Amino acid sequence: MRMRIARFSLNDTPRYAFVQKDENDGEDYLVELDGHPLLGGQVTPTGQRYKLDAEGIRLLSPVIPSKVYGLAKNYEAHAQFMHDAGHSDIKHAPEDMVIFSKPSTSVIGPDDPIIYPAGSSDMNFEPEVAVVISRVTKNVTVENAMDYVLGFTCVNDVTLRDLQGLDPMWTRAKGFDTSCPLGPWIVTRDDLNWRDAKISFTLNGQDVPMASGTTANLIHGIPEQIAAISSFATLLPGDVILTGTPNASGHLDPGDEAVVTVEGIGSLRNVVLGAR
Repeated sequence: MRMRIARFSLNDTPRYAFVQKDENDGEDYLVELDGHPLLGGQVTPTGQRYKLDAEGIRLLSPVIPSKVYGLAKNYEAHAQFMHDAGHSDIKHAPEDMVIFSKPSTSVIGPDDPIIYPAGSSDMNFEPEVAVVISRVTKNVTVENAMDYVLGFTCVNDVTLRDLQGLDPMWTRAKGFDTSCPLGPWIVTRDDLNWRDAKISFTLNGQDVPMASGTTANLIHGIPEQIAAISSFATLLPGDVILTGTPNASGHLDPGDEAVVTVEGIGSLRNVVLGAR
C-alpha cells in the first residue's frame, strides 16, 4: 500500500493525516494523525476518519517549507522550447544547474486560487515533481542524498514569463504570492518510481500534450539536485525542491483551471483569479 501523507483543515484547524483507500468503496479517506510527520516523533492515528469531500474538510499544501529551490532548464525539451519561444538566447540546456528560489509565501494548496498579480500579462504554467526534505540536510553526497527525502508531491511552478525576461534574478517572476501550488499530498520516497515519474497537465479540462514528460529525462537527477543545493544551503524538514518542467509550458488567463498530474501521486488543481 502506498504511504500518502496529507495536511488538511477541519473547521479551519490544520491537521495531518494518512490518505488510505477504503477496501469496500474504493474511495480515499483521511485518517487523522496525532503528531507531526516532519518533526521526527511518533505519529499515531486518532481514530477519526473523514471523506475528502466531507463538510468542513479542506486539503492544504502538504508542507509549509522554510524555503523552496527550483531548477530551470533541467530538461532538454524545455530549454529548446524557451529558446524557440524567444525567452532564452540559449538553445540547449546549460551544463551547470540553474537554481532559483521561491519564498514560503508563494506556497498554496489544492484548489487554492492562483492570483494574477498586477504588472504582468504573461502568466505561465510549469508542471513538475517536487521533492520534500525529511531532515536537516547539509553537504550530502549524491550517493546518500535520497536518505534525506520524505517523499514527493505535485507542483505548478507558476511563472510570469514577461517579468522573467526583465529581471535577471527572476524574483518577481517566480516568487510572487500563490506562485507555488503544492499537493494534493506527499507520497513517501519508497512508494514512487521517482526515476521515471510521468508528468502531465490539463488546462480547462483539455490535455496539453506538449507539457507532459517524465523524470527519466531530467538532465540533473534528483540526488544530484539535493547534493548541489545542500552544498550551499542547509535544507530543513519540509523544504521543497522543484525538479524542473519537462517540456513546453503555456499561458494562463484569469478563470483558467490548471491541473498538474504525476502518475503515482495524484492531481493538483488550481484556478487563476484576478485581472490582467
